Amino acid sequence: MKILITLFILVQLSFCASLHISMSANPSRINPILSTDTVSSEISQYIFNSLVTYDENASVKLELAKSYRFLDNRTLLFTLRDDVFWSDGESFNAQDVIFTYETITSPMVFTPYAESFRHVEKVEAIDNLSIKVTYKYPYFAALETWTIGILPYHILKSENSIMTTSFNQKPVGTGAFTLKEFSTSSNFILNANKNYFLGSPKIERIIYHFVPDSATGFLMLKSGELDMGGVTPLQVKRQLDEKFYERFSVYETMSHSYSYVGFNLDLPKFQDARVREALSLAIDRQELIDLLLFGDGVVCTGPFMPRTKAFNPDVKAPKRDIEMAKELLLQAGYNEKNPLKFELVTNSGQRIYIAQILQRQLKDAGVQVSVRVMEWQAFLNTVVQPRRFEAIVMGWQMGLKSDAYPIWHSESTKVGGFNFVGYKNQEVDALIKRAERIVDEEEFNTIYRRIFKLIKDDNPYLFLYIPKTLTAVKKSISPIRPSIIGIEHNIIEWTKDE
Repeated sequence: MKILITLFILVQLSFCASLHISMSANPSRINPILSTDTVSSEISQYIFNSLVTYDENASVKLELAKSYRFLDNRTLLFTLRDDVFWSDGESFNAQDVIFTYETITSPMVFTPYAESFRHVEKVEAIDNLSIKVTYKYPYFAALETWTIGILPYHILKSENSIMTTSFNQKPVGTGAFTLKEFSTSSNFILNANKNYFLGSPKIERIIYHFVPDSATGFLMLKSGELDMGGVTPLQVKRQLDEKFYERFSVYETMSHSYSYVGFNLDLPKFQDARVREALSLAIDRQELIDLLLFGDGVVCTGPFMPRTKAFNPDVKAPKRDIEMAKELLLQAGYNEKNPLKFELVTNSGQRIYIAQILQRQLKDAGVQVSVRVMEWQAFLNTVVQPRRFEAIVMGWQMGLKSDAYPIWHSESTKVGGFNFVGYKNQEVDALIKRAERIVDEEEFNTIYRRIFKLIKDDNPYLFLYIPKTLTAVKKSISPIRPSIIGIEHNIIEWTKDE
């Protein structure tokens, strides 16, 4: 009998498909309104749902909402699905949406996602499965506001602080997966939600292996211990052999992020537009792409994502012109006896090499750059957030629906805002506010293409490049459909043959 039971268990386990991937850092809080780091955000999206989300073509589609309609240009009515349950068995309803909105907008909660709700006047429950949202004025991203994950009222209603609640490590969601256990510097296991309203995922378990060292992660991928993982252009071109490609396919998509140099515009040296223009002309963006990415990237020309309608194709990347750069610096009062000097600060990883290449390139124009490298959290907490820097190398994630306010409006220079370089342009401010109230998409995009050009011409950032994302996935996993939103958008459909 014991032998039969053991055989039965082994057979069952053989049909239990697990997806093995790695994470390089510990998640902070598994809470959709507080998750800002990459790992926490990724895990949260598997555990929680939003009223609406994006399909593989980056168009808005329904999720927790069964339908929606605009009653007028300021009022949006959602009808909620009646077949959704939290992973503890409780029914999802309108009170959960009301609670999530009130939590995000509470002055006691510190979340960057609150900015998306600043246009909302009120949110009301019409009945248990109907929500009416009234905006202060017609708002271009009224629907996209509700791509935020919804929290369970019945669990969190009595919590004193959403910032410190144990729920952030023991989340209960409506999503395709549930978290088995939160553990620091260890593996994370997500189990398929058998009662998921869109159908139980065919992958029964996602195992996140805690691998802080990227070299170790790459070796685990090559050996087949991981089922999928990001690879670099160098690895693809020089470190992956035929044996690897027998088991893996490598998918290429355009990243939603760009790398940049940001200036502290409170400093007199960087308030001079001639200095910023000179620095832009003194660097060779294509060389960065060739050296760091082996050509697998494109030059970034401005703040909004290529292939979206807010992107301005008429804005071209500046070509390197050392003589013009020197002339502009001379006009600004800098020469061989009085060279422009500044410190460029960044965190570890590839950005070290960006800083070092820029240091060399700028030296050709007579600019003296010193480089300082810091650990990520120290960099954020002691340099970026308090704005104690001259210039920084960082990256930014571009949204599918462009919203310039969080980075480029002068109001976002406040403490905790993302406009930490201190960019202020009255015309840009006015255009951002004007666009917020426009629901006609073509009119909105026309304004945003103008904003794109104005920001690029001001050079508050030196936009550098947009990398291509290379992801290796075992051939035993299907169906993989790369899209503008990545390759994991249909993960509940994935199967694993081995």
